[in-house]
Amino acid sequence: MKDPAGATGLRMGIDLGGTKIEGRVLASDGEEVARMRIIAPQGDSRDTVAALIDIIRALEAEVGDAASIGIGMPGSLSPVNGLVRNANSTWLNGQPLHQDLEVALARPVRMANDANCFALSEAVDGAAAGARSVFGIIVGTGCGGGIVIDGRVLEGARGIGGEWGHIPLPWSEPDEHPGPTCWCGRKGCMEMWASGTGLSADYQRRTGELVSGHEIVARAKLGEPAAQTSLERHASRLARGIALIINLIDPEVIVLGGGLSKLPHLYEQLPRLAAPFVFSDVKNIDIRPPKWGDASGVRGAAWLWST
Repeated sequence: MKDPAGATGLRMGIDLGGTKIEGRVLASDGEEVARMRIIAPQGDSRDTVAALIDIIRALEAEVGDAASIGIGMPGSLSPVNGLVRNANSTWLNGQPLHQDLEVALARPVRMANDANCFALSEAVDGAAAGARSVFGIIVGTGCGGGIVIDGRVLEGARGIGGEWGHIPLPWSEPDEHPGPTCWCGRKGCMEMWASGTGLSADYQRRTGELVSGHEIVARAKLGEPAAQTSLERHASRLARGIALIINLIDPEVIVLGGGLSKLPHLYEQLPRLAAPFVFSDVKNIDIRPPKWGDASGVRGAAWLWST
């Protein structure tokens, strides 16, 4: 499909989150020329469509020209009927969000899973620029993944390429099986172990106290044993999940995103912890923090029109 931005080269990325909608417009060289953030409507897909249209039109009014439109979203679009599926913003599931937007705007729109957008951003001009194969991992409230090969998102035949958050924890210990129940209905998903929510739940199971991942880190720095062991278990589980991905697709670079990507100990510990599970005599594992941080998802959505 031809890029609707035409000669302007402007690309708009929209990050459709659970609590906010953020939009940015990039010039052809990746330079940001406009940005906007609004509160995301809750509970009704029609309100979501209206909010997306409002922010798209407001950004184009600000830059004074048309831009291509890419949207990063929770969940994905079914290749069978184009409806939203697997979104934790559950009111979007089963809805024709993509079709509704294209009809309302009278122009093409590209949509992709938010983790795919994160991975694409970091592969195009981020921490993994220049690498042929990149796996992007989001470890925040939830846990997701995206695969980029030669600058293109690998969505797969079923549109679920990189859905790393819903594989079971590999090489599980006896006390990790079958694992906590995930919102998807299964037990032991990586999302229940490796996310910030999973870290908090692990600490709560052992102390009876529910606190944030950042509070656990703060307590560990003060020498609290329960916090330190929760961080150790979290790093072990994240490393085992990463080793499985390496054994499967063997990416050159792995980039971490989401709130937990800001924890510096992960970049020191994860390569060492993952190495024993990697089925190769070459044990170098390249895990990097994101260049674009919280902006990666929205920038990756804009770059959907470059692939």
